[in-house]
Amino acid sequence: MKKSIKDLGDIKGKRALVRVDINVPLDENKNVTDDTRIQAIVPTVNYLKERGAKIILMAHLGRPKGEKNPEFTLAPVAKYMAKVFGEEIVFIPSVEEAAPYVEKLADGQIALLENIRYYKAEEAKDDDMTFANEIAKLGDFYVNDAFGAAHRNHTSTAKLAKVVKPAVSGLLMEKEIRCLSQALDNPTRPFTAIVGGAKVSSKIGVLENLLDKVDNMIIGGGMAYTFVKANGGKIGNSICEDDQLEVAKAIEKKAQEKGVKLVMATDVLVTDDFSGNGTNKFVKINEIPDGFEGVDAGEESRKAFADVIKSSKTILMNGPVGAFENPKFAEGTKAVLAAVVEATKNGATSVIGGGDSVSAAKKFFKAEDFTHVSTGGGASLEFIEGKVLPGVAALDDK
Repeated sequence: MKKSIKDLGDIKGKRALVRVDINVPLDENKNVTDDTRIQAIVPTVNYLKERGAKIILMAHLGRPKGEKNPEFTLAPVAKYMAKVFGEEIVFIPSVEEAAPYVEKLADGQIALLENIRYYKAEEAKDDDMTFANEIAKLGDFYVNDAFGAAHRNHTSTAKLAKVVKPAVSGLLMEKEIRCLSQALDNPTRPFTAIVGGAKVSSKIGVLENLLDKVDNMIIGGGMAYTFVKANGGKIGNSICEDDQLEVAKAIEKKAQEKGVKLVMATDVLVTDDFSGNGTNKFVKINEIPDGFEGVDAGEESRKAFADVIKSSKTILMNGPVGAFENPKFAEGTKAVLAAVVEATKNGATSVIGGGDSVSAAKKFFKAEDFTHVSTGGGASLEFIEGKVLPGVAALDDK
């Protein structure tokens, strides 16, 4: 286990360097359109504030690629955060100019440093610690609360933790690690994983790692057609990775050897027009006519998926089971999520991880309907794969 801010002693008057993930979407007028990531860091910031620490937040926005590009400034985010925290957020225009700003901070005051990705050294793959040492002068201890960036071996997410001590996790980071670890390493059984999304290739690690842990695995979304084709089915124009057919076979074989029940769609909604305005109909998944592509789980499949989910005690969802962005192709994903919500109400632990499944969960339900909705897309994917996340590994052990 890693140390968290709860393991720190007296921090009154101490300078906290806090890496957060507030990479939020902005509209053309630079207004925040979804503040989920800002709300997620409130508990950590308030914890430090109440104990009188001086708080220096570090974050990135978009991909400025090491250039100072005003399009990616965090200034509008600081303005929005002032409303969330009910006080002015001191905006620090650059690392070079930071020292006098930090010196003036009162106990419990919050500052936000300009986009850390304005610096090439932030994302550098080398072992040069010059940039880390420069930032380190601004703080007395380091907190990483940016689970969404924990899979990046960057200066602000990993290198800083080596030079600023103590280096601990924030409350959000702690919760992410706890919820994902508990589901993966100590699940109440039966444990069901729902793995969806378009490609088998991007989920091989996830499938492999989960087969060692789960009782049931539901495979949905675009990746299912690679399995269907591997077994000789007709998939029409559906998305398929021909170079992954052997992999699909190997995954089926491993599931059989491990005694994992693989649950695949038996019927699907197909269309001849991806916009949804053509002919949409239900067919058997291995009999998709030419000119049609599968876009959602069929009615039979939805029921089969829901039955497995409702009888589970731990559920991990990574990826939708259809092209849910289009309301005409969203019913399958909605049905799966509804079953997860029902199971959760009946005492199951549910964890939603990965960008698309999180978007779907928030589109059709509320975050509170699930045990945990992860804030990290790529990070939760790599965590579920069993990879070591540099931003977590660098923190102090308990």
